[in-house]
Amino acid sequence: MPAVSAPANAVHAVPAPAVPASPRGPRSRWTALGVLSTGVLMTVLDGSIVTVAMPAIQNDLGFTPAGLSWVVNAYLIAFGSLLLLAGRLGDLIGRKRMFLAGTGVFTAASLLAGFAGSPEVLIAARFLQGLGSAMASAVSLGILITLFTEPRERAKAIAVFSFTGAAGASLGQVLGGVLTDALDWHWIFFINLPIGLAALALALPALPSDSAHAGPGPRAGADVLGAALVTAGLMLGIYTVIEVERQGWLSAHTLGLGALSLALLAGFAVRQAKARTPLVPLRIFRSRTVVGANLVQMLMVAALFSFQILLALHLQNVLGYGAAETGLAMLPAAVVIGGVSLFASAPLNARFGERRVLLAGLALLVAALGLLTRLPVQADYVRDLLPVMLLAAGFGLALPALTALGMSGADERDAGLASGLFNTTQQIGMALGVAILSTLAASRTDSLLGAGRGRAEALTSGYHLAFGIGAGLLVTALAVAATLLRAGRRP
Repeated sequence: MPAVSAPANAVHAVPAPAVPASPRGPRSRWTALGVLSTGVLMTVLDGSIVTVAMPAIQNDLGFTPAGLSWVVNAYLIAFGSLLLLAGRLGDLIGRKRMFLAGTGVFTAASLLAGFAGSPEVLIAARFLQGLGSAMASAVSLGILITLFTEPRERAKAIAVFSFTGAAGASLGQVLGGVLTDALDWHWIFFINLPIGLAALALALPALPSDSAHAGPGPRAGADVLGAALVTAGLMLGIYTVIEVERQGWLSAHTLGLGALSLALLAGFAVRQAKARTPLVPLRIFRSRTVVGANLVQMLMVAALFSFQILLALHLQNVLGYGAAETGLAMLPAAVVIGGVSLFASAPLNARFGERRVLLAGLALLVAALGLLTRLPVQADYVRDLLPVMLLAAGFGLALPALTALGMSGADERDAGLASGLFNTTQQIGMALGVAILSTLAASRTDSLLGAGRGRAEALTSGYHLAFGIGAGLLVTALAVAATLLRAGRRP
């Protein structure tokens, strides 16, 4: 990203990257977008499909309750901590190479996870899946913005990319329940094999060659010490957030881990200011649009990922839904998010600018979580939950606009880094949101159970608190977007 601020609807207002436009024809560019979208579908699908199969995995492999969380946490730690490094390496050695390598690692790790016969093997496979996801995801947006330099085409491409991510998250919940009930949990990993192999086969001819865009190679720009500091700092930070649910916020264990993580990240910042070839050039943070877009995403994802998890828990723990029923109950949200992001977001962004569309989307999401704070114990799906699912259309407006803003100022040399940074803030937001909101919900529930309230009432009250805090996070995101993201001119 450039050192100067970009206008808020920069996908339409900024000039094309400094490199010549890709000579590839329209058909080959849209085929390449299909490959990138398939990659994101596979990683997002895997992230949500596992959650529904957790009880079956625990029963089959003999996980302890504490150990079972590492089926998710091993993936999250590897994915979230390695995105920045993978994005920068993609800029240096070639983004196509990084995408192919990441997809290959993820596919092979999925095969290992499917055949896992012990907790240790499954956790190791999940860590490798997170590594592969980081490698492929970190460069995907960087490839996309170099392929689509014309503003309206880029807006459409980002809308398709965002739609795939939203569809994958919801499809994973439904598919996970169906596969686990009809076959067994091993198939939630085997399903990745045909997707991964197809993505690899199509990526080889479809993605642009690295010869035009690859950097000078790892030796010319690999900041080994910086990479070690940021990877260790992020890994320890994400682990600290995960441990909050078990240890509490003010325990010596949590505070010690958090202090060490902050020290490592501070050391990384000092290193980047002094290094001749920094891993993350600090110029990327001079743009208020870049900073604002990443901060808004962190807040938005913290609220909405927690909404997805906590609402699923409410459906199962309070209303008695099964795994497949829960996925189907949340399917309307996926449909409206996908429909809006695919068909409405690009023309709305072109007409009104990304900033205005983002603000409108965030306002709808505030309303959705606000309704959930009033959810009755014996909720009726059509009366109480379906309106929330429909208001989730705000995510279909907000995500493509925010993605466009987050990548808007990226020049050719930093496109992979910008993609990695945008994905990193997403993972940090998810980890923080789940830790904070689920911990507060559990604390409220335990307090009410101790006071003699019924289980359903206590659980519902705990979820109400979490949804209210999530709405507050979205209001904060709305204020940050209105303040830091400039209006910019329309084409």
